[in-house]
Formats: sequence, C-alpha cells, structure tokens
Amino acid sequence: MRIEILVFDGVDEMDVMGPFEVWSHASRRPGFEMALVGLDGPTEVTGLHGLQFKAPEGLGQPDALFVPGGGWMNRAEKGAWAEARRGEVPARIAELAPSLQWIGSVCTGSMLLAEAGLVKGRAATTNRGAWAELQTFGAELKTNRVVDDGTLVTAGGITAGIDLALYVVERELGADVADGIAGAMEYTRDRDVYVSAG
Repeated sequence: MRIEILVFDGVDEMDVMGPFEVWSHASRRPGFEMALVGLDGPTEVTGLHGLQFKAPEGLGQPDALFVPGGGWMNRAEKGAWAEARRGEVPARIAELAPSLQWIGSVCTGSMLLAEAGLVKGRAATTNRGAWAELQTFGAELKTNRVVDDGTLVTAGGITAGIDLALYVVERELGADVADGIAGAMEYTRDRDVYVSAG
C-alpha cells in the first residue's frame, strides 16, 4: 500500500508530522510505503507555524491519500481555507477519490474532503471548531477521535492524526504492528474510534 500525504503552504505541521512518523515506521514493512507530495510536483512548504520542509514528489496515483488541515477556522491566507477557495485541491481530490482504497484526513483537512463532495451522507469528523461547518456539507458528524466510514477515514484535531495513522496501520498490518509502533514512539494510543456498520 502506498499512502501519499498531500502538503501545501499553511498546513498544520503536527497534522503532517504525526502521521508521517507513524507511517515511516510502518514503511519498514514490505508492501507499505508513504510519501509527502505536492499538488503539482515536488515543492517546499512553509507550515502554519513557520516550519519549512520539502515534499520530494508530486501527487500521483496512490492507493490512499491523506489530507491534513490548518488555517481553516481563522480563514488564513495560506492553508486549507485558502486551498479550498483556490479550488485546485478539492478538484484533484474529487478526481482521484474513486480510484483510492481509502481517503483520509485530520483536523480541517476534512473540510477539503467536504469541498470535494466526499462527506455527504458519510460519518466523519474534524477539528471541534469546525464541527458545525462540516455538518453543512451533509456529513453525519461523529465526535470520536477517529471515524472509519470504510473508504473515508477522518480524525479530529491535530494530534488525532497520530491515532488515525496507527488505526490505519492496525487495519492494514495488524494490531501487533500498530501497538509496536506506538511503543517505539512512546505514545499511548487513544482508541476512541467510530466504525460505521457495513
């Protein structure tokens, strides 16, 4: 399985780095890989809090796509809100979604999924500051830390991305692997996960 993490200027650093750390550990296993990607190719990103980092590849044809958030609630000039207004990110997400095994998000990354038309009638969550707004897109809001609606996996605010990433590892590689990674990270898992029936 190849997971691509889509990054952009103004992204919340923890939204990216928590899952990146988890999936970097998982990538030591055969058949599991992860990459940071820019929308239109390799890019250098400046995060919400000023951290600069590189995405060495562009968005391709992954098995799964993970979308972080940042800069939504304060309508920042850079971040998820700005990318939604620009329109390219939601359009590409909508185009890619049918070919993915799953698409996921943390924090207000779910608002980009909402803008792409992917949450209507689906169980989903986001940063608690955007719960009401997510519902305006027709999402069935769940206030759990991680929400698994099959091909749509979303997490609450910021650090919840770590729990989503570990949950995905458990779903794909088993609980022992996920617990082993959490132990190596000295992280206590929060298992507040809602799983849709069927």
